[in-house]
Amino acid sequence: MNLRRWFFLFWTALLIGAAGALGTGLIMMLVNGEKTNGLNDFLLYLLILFGSGVMISVYSQMGFFAYLILNYMGKGVFPKRGWQIVQIVLTVLALLDVMFLRLFVGGDRERISDIVLGIIILAAAIVTAYVKVKLTHISALVPTLFFMIAVTIVETIGVLRIDVNAATIFIVVPLLLCNAYQMLILHRLVDVSTNRSVSGKAEQLKESRA
Repeated sequence: MNLRRWFFLFWTALLIGAAGALGTGLIMMLVNGEKTNGLNDFLLYLLILFGSGVMISVYSQMGFFAYLILNYMGKGVFPKRGWQIVQIVLTVLALLDVMFLRLFVGGDRERISDIVLGIIILAAAIVTAYVKVKLTHISALVPTLFFMIAVTIVETIGVLRIDVNAATIFIVVPLLLCNAYQMLILHRLVDVSTNRSVSGKAEQLKESRA
């Protein structure tokens, strides 16, 4: 395993999360017409956004490694085709859950924001899956959609309970950016580790024959 590349993934994801939080926070401030009391308050606000983005990135990476473990276990328990079907079913259920469940159980409260959130997550997942398939193989389609939809929705459960649209936007945007980046770069990390393992076994075989 190439630890340098994994460390690169970690620090790059931190920067992406921080940049996503900074951009989202500043745009929301402009849209809402909010103002800070002087330069010091503005710099403090930027620092808070940066720290929040770093925390969101760490949270995203925890979900990413949890997904890797789940995917490894799923491949061990189910046949390849069966694990793909399980991922598809879980993805559809998660998407329907976030879009329509609270609409039916929320009484008279307006839930159009949940539908919009589901559409945004779905759109981000489709774009990420398209790029991932272009970079690798069609077999990456289902895992990418599963991670970008099901895992992202699980990661947003906490903020959905707050039921504040601004908080949801602030969390979801950096989260989607970090998740998409990690999924798109995963094959490079795995390919490097696999190639080194194969090369090492080939060298050992040559030495044993010699």
